[in-house]
Amino acid sequence: MTPAMLAAAGVNPGSLAAQAPAPVPAEVPMQAPQRYDYSSNRSTDVFGASLFSGSFAVGGATQFNPDYLVAVGDRIQIRLWGGYTFDGILTVDQQGNLFVPQLGPVKLLGVRNRDLQRVLETAMRQVFRANVNGYANLAAAQPVRIYVGGFVNRPGMYNGTSMDSLLNYLDQAGGIDVDRGSFLNVQIKRGQQVRATVNLYDFLLEGSIPQIQLSDGDVIFITPRQNTVRVSGLAANAKRFEFAGAELTVDELARLAKPAASATHVRVVRNTGTVRNTDYYPLSAARDVRVANGDDVEFTADKKPGTITVRVEGEHQSQQEYVLPYGSRIGALLGQVRMTPLSDTASIQLYRVSVRERQRAMLQTSMRSLESAVLTARSGTSDEAVLRKQESDLILQWVERAKKIEPSGQVQIASSAARDELLLENGDTIRIPTRDGLVLVSGEVLFPNALAFDGALKVGDYIARAGGYTQNAQNSRVVIAHRDGSFEEGTPDARLRAGDEVLVLPKVDVKSRQVFKDMTQIIYQIAVAAKVVLGL
Repeated sequence: MTPAMLAAAGVNPGSLAAQAPAPVPAEVPMQAPQRYDYSSNRSTDVFGASLFSGSFAVGGATQFNPDYLVAVGDRIQIRLWGGYTFDGILTVDQQGNLFVPQLGPVKLLGVRNRDLQRVLETAMRQVFRANVNGYANLAAAQPVRIYVGGFVNRPGMYNGTSMDSLLNYLDQAGGIDVDRGSFLNVQIKRGQQVRATVNLYDFLLEGSIPQIQLSDGDVIFITPRQNTVRVSGLAANAKRFEFAGAELTVDELARLAKPAASATHVRVVRNTGTVRNTDYYPLSAARDVRVANGDDVEFTADKKPGTITVRVEGEHQSQQEYVLPYGSRIGALLGQVRMTPLSDTASIQLYRVSVRERQRAMLQTSMRSLESAVLTARSGTSDEAVLRKQESDLILQWVERAKKIEPSGQVQIASSAARDELLLENGDTIRIPTRDGLVLVSGEVLFPNALAFDGALKVGDYIARAGGYTQNAQNSRVVIAHRDGSFEEGTPDARLRAGDEVLVLPKVDVKSRQVFKDMTQIIYQIAVAAKVVLGL
């Protein structure tokens, strides 16, 4: 630009410093962080380890806060318009200056982000008298190389920017070594000086983390782990916690572990010294109890039973949900239920959660035994091995279907002389059947159906009315399930009662005697526990 043109723009040519722009330093090449297996961080019981899962290591757009201090290597976008125009991105040089065409060097090192516009306008007023406007904005932070050392999984030097959080660099380093590193004392060092100390528990529990502007060559140092205590039981954070000092109170530990609302007591297992001792306290009285390094703390619910709930379903005219004192008996409950003329009080059914769990465990045990017998069966020839393989595949598919069947948990009570004295459990369901006069025929018959009860008919007659046996039926394997929960093995000449269910079991055709025995047993167990015939 000629002196005449500068004068037209209101520029004093003599005010421009006769100096060339300082060379722009080469940028640090940014490399994608190497992949690290973070699975151990997710599976450990150390509180805070799951923080480092690779999410922080994935770089995003740099966000500048108003207090960010401009550093060497930062890139600034400058726009001038009016009597003189310029639009470009310039880099702060090693002297901390930004060389702007027609303005010369502008000192920006250490200037806060919020003051960047003011500093540019001040520099403009010294050169341009009028008709020139300007705008300044941070475009990119200085690329830096940060050392991550101490007790981390992968110590080394990592690339980033001065605005990246220390969590970014720790994540690139694989996170803190959970067996040796401290989450409470993360140091930011520049040379021999500790510039800041960060407690990561503040971020984990409160979402608070200081914004620290890093410089090239800074060190993030993980100090040795301090004392720890392990928490288990009824707590939202059942983890291993680190603490400073020799001891920690249960009240302080509860702020970290967040016991569940149902927790009432705390068990402390003391592992210091040569003798292992166990203490047990009410949670309300344990606030000042102290725990030491290596102790195990378990939050428990030590509650005495007060009341239970029992549902009464089926044919009656009363409410369906009853709240009873612990220790109530069936007779006391049935005395509160108003029956109808159609209520079958002789076949009252009881379904219990604990019985269902035992039935499920019994079936699972039998099916594991069957799987073992199928997989260990030996073959004498190659042709037999092929047949065994095909047979075992079919049996294993049948086992997978059997595992999905849910037992009913029914307890046989109707024929018991002491039925009314049976204790009720929380969650019990009592079902009062309806006198509907039906007989259900299911399993290996051609047309499984519900048939009207006829006292003159026998089991064989009902099976015939359901279409007769299928080719897969085993005629001698018939189970009669009575409404009261009792079972008996049926014969074609056996008599039925109204409400009975006839279960025709499938024929088991396998070569191995052990497999035959196990499959037959499971078929019976499923028929009794769930009133389901599982065909092959």
